Amino acid sequence: MPKTLRGPEYTAYESVTVSSTSKALTSGTYDLQHHAFITCETATVRFRLDGTAPTSSVGHLLDPGDILKLDSPAQIANVRFIRRDGVDATLRVNYGT
Repeated sequence: MPKTLRGPEYTAYESVTVSSTSKALTSGTYDLQHHAFITCETATVRFRLDGTAPTSSVGHLLDPGDILKLDSPAQIANVRFIRRDGVDATLRVNYGT
């Protein structure tokens, strides 16, 4: 008998503009969600998962077309983004349980 695998059920969404200052996700949108599915749409950003603000030269890279998956409320609350170059970026974010 085939098994059905179940993943997160996404119930909230936001679009985030990332500019030249560190940006967190919107706490009023993610509330107590356990999962975030993030796509980078328009320009490269850097991010950190420890609650510290990244800079344009320090942090993990997320390029246009890349996907970042976060799997805990702490990761969602702590992630911070900043644009890498002089171009603002757009992130699309779905939140789920």
